[in-house]
Amino acid sequence: MLIVTTDAIVGKNIQEVKGLVTGSIVQSRNIGKDILSGFKSVIGGELKSYTGMLEDSKKMVKERLIEQAEAAGANAIVGLRFELSAGQGTSELIGYGTAVIVD
Repeated sequence: MLIVTTDAIVGKNIQEVKGLVTGSIVQSRNIGKDILSGFKSVIGGELKSYTGMLEDSKKMVKERLIEQAEAAGANAIVGLRFELSAGQGTSELIGYGTAVIVD
């Protein structure tokens, strides 16, 4: 499955638009990680545990997008976007794009 953030794919023609595909995941954060991250935020630096959680979330959301696109008969997704929101003790990652058939 070809996935791009652009609305077109260079060298390919969109033959048919199959429609919107979406995927999301809500994860709870670990209180122990939150405490350690609080210390890290004081001194600065990457919060590696949250980076890892975000990478895992992106992988799962992309898998869900691909499943929907394949079910619609598409072979590509254009216009991919991610949005992240964090609440008290949780984070939600939403991905969406347009499933298409390209030649």
